[in-house]
Amino acid sequence: MARLNLAIPLRWSDFDAYAHVNNAEMLRLLEEARIQAFWRPDAGSDAVSAATAVIDSRPGGEFITVIARQEIEYLASIPYMRAPIDIEMWIGKIGGASLEICYEIYSPVGVSPRTLFTRAATTLVMVKVETGSPQRISDELREAWAPYVEEPVKFTKRG
Repeated sequence: MARLNLAIPLRWSDFDAYAHVNNAEMLRLLEEARIQAFWRPDAGSDAVSAATAVIDSRPGGEFITVIARQEIEYLASIPYMRAPIDIEMWIGKIGGASLEICYEIYSPVGVSPRTLFTRAATTLVMVKVETGSPQRISDELREAWAPYVEEPVKFTKRG
């Protein structure tokens, strides 16, 4: 199976007094990766579109995605780096109206040694805007995402 690799830049404001990425900002980094990976770019945008970017999340769209669950396992502190961090993403499971997105966050491409900083998973639910109820994932979305489905992330620090 395939994984998506997304280069997400760090901002100075992502860091806290301990000189590493703040835990709350980690959620923003995951969000940014999800948007790049799954949201269809606007017409005329210069955004690079991944093969998985098939969700129309513009205002007026038929459905939205909402987060049902997130889990993050911090393995090493992320220090400030000017090069974008490398986020590997894949889909751990596609359900009826939900999908589990899995992540591994690494040091920037080309940095040696390659360091795994974080593992995470997010469960997204498709919701129909008109009714506010879960929306079954279409065959079109399933087909676009199928090549990126593999085993869910394995968290190692669970008790």
